[in-house]
Amino acid sequence: MRLLVLGGTHFLGRHVVAAALDRGHDVATFTRGVSGEPPAGVRALHGDRDDPAALPAALHGWMPEIVVDTSCQTRVAARNAAAVLSGVRGYAFVSSLNAYANWPPGPIGPEDGEPTWETDEDEYGPVKAYAEREIRAVVPGRFLTARAGLIVGPDDRVDRLGWWLRRVARGGRVVVPAEGWDQPIAAVDVRDLAGWLVAMAEQGVSGAVNATGPTGMTTLGGLLDLCREVTGGDAEWAPVPEADLLAAGVEPWLHLPLWLPAEVARTAWDVDTTRARELGLPSRPLGRTVADTWAWLQGVDELPPPPHGLSRPGLPADLEAAVLTRG
Repeated sequence: MRLLVLGGTHFLGRHVVAAALDRGHDVATFTRGVSGEPPAGVRALHGDRDDPAALPAALHGWMPEIVVDTSCQTRVAARNAAAVLSGVRGYAFVSSLNAYANWPPGPIGPEDGEPTWETDEDEYGPVKAYAEREIRAVVPGRFLTARAGLIVGPDDRVDRLGWWLRRVARGGRVVVPAEGWDQPIAAVDVRDLAGWLVAMAEQGVSGAVNATGPTGMTTLGGLLDLCREVTGGDAEWAPVPEADLLAAGVEPWLHLPLWLPAEVARTAWDVDTTRARELGLPSRPLGRTVADTWAWLQGVDELPPPPHGLSRPGLPADLEAAVLTRG
């Protein structure tokens, strides 16, 4: 089938392209053309999604049968996609758990029972919720919205897991949140999510899906132990109480990636993924994902900036030293 990937040149989009090619599709990507090009054999279409004339001009008569949308970041981008792609047989849209009005802190139950944002704010969650409604209205019964949680794996420019791997590999005393060590973590491997999105678009599956790993798959401490195991480092965990971390100016999620304050972490990782499992979203062993991510990092000289204006995660060396000294 003719498959259009909106996005397709880095991380999830790139893996969607690879999965679509593996399944024999005629693949095109639509990007601004500033973050690289797709692999050989893919139609590289360029344009700005916020320009209503860009997508029709780029398609130029090549109309997709199915779509995987990994790049919608604005309300106008959603409207423009809806205006052009209403006739497709299947549309898989990558949304976010942030589309839920009560997440974080959650918990999140079955998809149909949880409210999504309905405000006009141009924040990430409300924009994703708006895009879901806008595109679903023109592709009824053929529109799947994958409300993704934490996505990890090779090619990750956001670099949360990557930062931990590099820091653990350096060894020495590594600051970890004392109360956060046992906090649950659920993640989905980017390759599992990518292949599943293509399959969902092929089948024209509809509705919302909490597209993340199963609840209870690991803890923050378990993930960091895996990082130490795959890197072969001699890191020594230095647990620091949450109150001391916050007093020192350590920002949850940003300075210590994947760490959430205990009050939030108790429910934020409690997400019902029953429908995702019923629809066959895989969950490969986390150890394999961590090892593959580390192997990929070994061949990367310098990571490009995180997408969408995100800050580079990680604990600055001077702040780490100050925390360790205070401890």
